[in-house]
Amino acid sequence: MGDWSLSISSLGEEVVAQLCELLDTASRGWRKLAEVAGAEKRFKCSEEELEMCSLKVLEPLGSPTQSLLQLLAERECSLRYLWGCLHRMGHTQACQLLNSAVHDVIRITVQPESQVVAEGTRVSLTCWAAGPPGLTYQWFCGKQEVPGATAPELVVDTAAPPGLPQWYICRVSCGAAFAFSRWAHIQVERSRSPESASGYCPSMAGLQILQQPQPCRLAEGDPLVLECRALGNPPPQYQWFRNRRPVEGARGPRLQVQLVTTAERGTYSCRVFNLFHELWSQEVDVEIGPRLFASGAPWQEGDGGRCRWWHCPIAVLGAVATISLFADSPEPGSPDQLYATDKVALLVGNMHYLHHKDLRAPMVDVHALSALLRQLDFKVVSLLDLRRDEMQMAVDEFLLLLDKGVYGLLYYAGHGYENFGTSFMVPIDAPGSYTSAHCLCVQHVLQRMQRRRTGLNIFLLDMCRKRNLNDDVLPQVGALEVTANIVFGYATCADAEAYELSQGELSNGVFVTFLKRWLLEDEKITVLLDKVAEDMGTLELTRGRQALELRSNLSERRALTDPIRSLGRAETSARNLQWAKAHVLPESRHLRFDCGVTVQLGFAAEFSNIMIIYTRILAAPGDITECVAKLTDLPEELDVDLKYTNRESPEELGSPLVPTWSLTCPSCCLYSRLCGLQRLQELTFTVCLQFRYRGVADFVEERRAMSSSSRGTGTRSRVPTGSARGPDGVSRRPRCHRGQRVQLCPVFGPNRPHLPQNVPRLEP
Repeated sequence: MGDWSLSISSLGEEVVAQLCELLDTASRGWRKLAEVAGAEKRFKCSEEELEMCSLKVLEPLGSPTQSLLQLLAERECSLRYLWGCLHRMGHTQACQLLNSAVHDVIRITVQPESQVVAEGTRVSLTCWAAGPPGLTYQWFCGKQEVPGATAPELVVDTAAPPGLPQWYICRVSCGAAFAFSRWAHIQVERSRSPESASGYCPSMAGLQILQQPQPCRLAEGDPLVLECRALGNPPPQYQWFRNRRPVEGARGPRLQVQLVTTAERGTYSCRVFNLFHELWSQEVDVEIGPRLFASGAPWQEGDGGRCRWWHCPIAVLGAVATISLFADSPEPGSPDQLYATDKVALLVGNMHYLHHKDLRAPMVDVHALSALLRQLDFKVVSLLDLRRDEMQMAVDEFLLLLDKGVYGLLYYAGHGYENFGTSFMVPIDAPGSYTSAHCLCVQHVLQRMQRRRTGLNIFLLDMCRKRNLNDDVLPQVGALEVTANIVFGYATCADAEAYELSQGELSNGVFVTFLKRWLLEDEKITVLLDKVAEDMGTLELTRGRQALELRSNLSERRALTDPIRSLGRAETSARNLQWAKAHVLPESRHLRFDCGVTVQLGFAAEFSNIMIIYTRILAAPGDITECVAKLTDLPEELDVDLKYTNRESPEELGSPLVPTWSLTCPSCCLYSRLCGLQRLQELTFTVCLQFRYRGVADFVEERRAMSSSSRGTGTRSRVPTGSARGPDGVSRRPRCHRGQRVQLCPVFGPNRPHLPQNVPRLEP
């Protein structure tokens, strides 16, 4: 079975030549293909591009069809979409050719992996491919064929004489068609001996950790052993650290303490270094509790890595009672009260998709949750309409705010899907036939959160969980750590859809409609979500279509209302500063222009990446009869809609959230709404003051350039509107000045359907 999700760039030269022969014609040819393919916005060719294609006929070997296919390939057009276009054109012969070609495409399914091995060991490289019957394999070492290496598996003997290339690649072929695997590098580390240790060999430069230390739980009096093994040339040296401070005398690959006490508990890591390189091992927690049992048995783990519950008799007032002791360190402070070292939330809502149906609810849902979570002392970063790289950047910045004991919450509203139990969030720039390569994997985010040693990991996923038939790749998600602090709240069940409820301009998702009723309750988070699920079940509109699903391994009574008890001033200050970069608005300021007019420049925010800037005339000299201050020269990256800049009332900005911020803004202003601030390294704009003197017909302009990062050399200039000269007819050079500094907010289902039209809407 061929892979129709591949790009058309995977077609062989022979197939492309045959397609060109069929389509380089006047009727049902390449122009018709361009017209049909242009039905999807990203594949639409401009007039200039079509003219470029047509001019290819003037070249000796030129082909308009080949030029068009190249344009489509650059835009990630899949074989499936190309076949659909040819089918709609009624070009049966081209469809049959493409059918045959796709079934003959060779696709590498298992790639060989690079390895570092000790000298004298045998190494196995594997390459598997899918395609037509009769595939043959040939391995190469550098540019030379490896004799007899014609199987999917290649065994390399590292005891062979040195000097041979260490890069290997496999060619898979069938007739004239072929495909190459990626390169695999075998690095041989020679065993240390008096002969080999005499000098430094440049070809063996490097350092690699082969064995990482492992976390452990011990009782007082037990031995502690941590190991970190590395290979390198020159030979590696070691230094162990506890709580990021050097352990005196611990300069070997093994750290050993014969009898531990609670003083040895902490976070351990090892610095591995030589003359040219330095590496750090992973940080591991060593937990040491008091000896609880007469038998002296330490904390233990059962099969599968699950902690055991112990039942031991304890004499209480002469009677024997049985209590349960859970193998975990006691919570500091009150035995009944749990604490967070901080609370951080990342809320992402994707609405305006480039190649998919737009949504309405994410804006309202994200805004509602932001307000509620701030009441619970969460540091909230809220973002709308993110592309793939912007979503990744947002997650990276979110992780920087997490640390040991922090409660981390990720809410996502938008298109999404779930394959084989793995959830994917779809960015706004995902192509029509997207796969996991175009999306963000939720489980990967969880893995990275666990590495930050968070106290609670909460995922609220307001998206569809239908299977994505375009993505047949089995997700490669590594094993998660066994931490009893994970909560997943899915807006809908597996293989089901999540719905929006239309309420005029303001649309809520079904999930958030009920979630916001309970979010402030002092309940264990899993109990809270159970109550949300019960409420959702009472809604007749979605009964049998959408039901909340809760997955959790939470072992403690962790709640969103838990108080914050920070670990240290330094960590808290660094986290506050990092969060402030994406959240704190600049202060309102007054700009005084040369003509004597004073303008107020103010700011409001809807989300962390959507800002409102307003200008207001505060004072003007008596000889100026009319004046207005407008924003101009806004960055092109923002794709600013001029309809939503310099408006006389907030309502003209076209946002349903205007009432949430307009009450704090003064009257008689001009308002501009800027979206997509995450795309900028620096926000620059110009405040253009237009004014008219008494008795003068023409308006005069004075400009002030503003920047978000410079202390600011801006420019002031005064010219009549539409002219390069001043009122006296003399050309003027702009004068440099010490400008103002403006600190702004740099940041960081296949389909989610509306309810059918014949279903009554939920009353607001």
